[in-house]
Amino acid sequence: MLNRFNQILQKIMPFIAPTSVVIGVIFADFFNTFEGLVVWLFAFMTFAGSLSLNFIALYRVITHPLSVIIALVILHIVMPLWAFLIGTIAFPGETMTVIGIVLAMVIPTGITSFIWVSINKGNVALTLSTILIDTIISPFVVPFLLTIFAGATVELDVWAMMSGLVMMIVIPSLVAMILHEISHGKIHEKWSPRLAPFSKLTLAVVIMINSSVVADYLINVDFHLIKIAIIMFFVAASGYFLAWLMAKWLKRTQADVISLTLSSGMRNISAGAVIAVQYFPGPVAVPVVVGMLFQQVLASLYSKLLSKTTG
Repeated sequence: MLNRFNQILQKIMPFIAPTSVVIGVIFADFFNTFEGLVVWLFAFMTFAGSLSLNFIALYRVITHPLSVIIALVILHIVMPLWAFLIGTIAFPGETMTVIGIVLAMVIPTGITSFIWVSINKGNVALTLSTILIDTIISPFVVPFLLTIFAGATVELDVWAMMSGLVMMIVIPSLVAMILHEISHGKIHEKWSPRLAPFSKLTLAVVIMINSSVVADYLINVDFHLIKIAIIMFFVAASGYFLAWLMAKWLKRTQADVISLTLSSGMRNISAGAVIAVQYFPGPVAVPVVVGMLFQQVLASLYSKLLSKTTG
């Protein structure tokens, strides 16, 4: 029953985020009261999604690191700079909006990217390695990059942000990986299918809560909000394309091209929304919340494009 329910949720994933944003905005007064639970809900999602990770993937990275280095360069150098350039051109003088666009591109890769990579027969080991490394370094990389791009404009509580990322991402991931090793993968086989539907439902709740916090900025659909949506769609879509282009240029294998495209294009956008809501003024969170609308849609679109290019 849980497997069937999970398959239904998997099929409607592109629609879960937009629907959750709308529900969060409409019932903002209700979901606002649960803001304090977001970190713990997100930790559960990370734990459930990380049960498939293992330390063997880390060993593969150490022995063949080039593809992972390419992914990290795209994730944390190329895309933040690209987002800053596009944001500055599109929204001159609107510093908070630009910071929000950059924030959506400095957060770590999405844990669900390995699902899309496996569907498209990409290099799953490379994807899991990228997720593992990016997860571990995220508490240091994300605050550092945000300090560079936003430090002069917004007073950042770097230590609070780092501890939040550790609680939401690093600790749950490490616990899941340790359990994976101790059980020789059995915990993944037994519990990942059972937790998967609850993880997707938790994601929806987290999006509703985050959307409720910035409901005042989303309730009135005007030209400015539509412009933010268009720019976020363009920046997010170009991330996949730039990753594909770089992977092709560096003559990676076809499996690596698929992995790099999807794992470098996807972001842990929900984590970005939590960071934006917790540590930044409201306007910064708007581009990140809007970005959640396109995450699964773009992954689905690029999956189809990749399948056509590979036959």
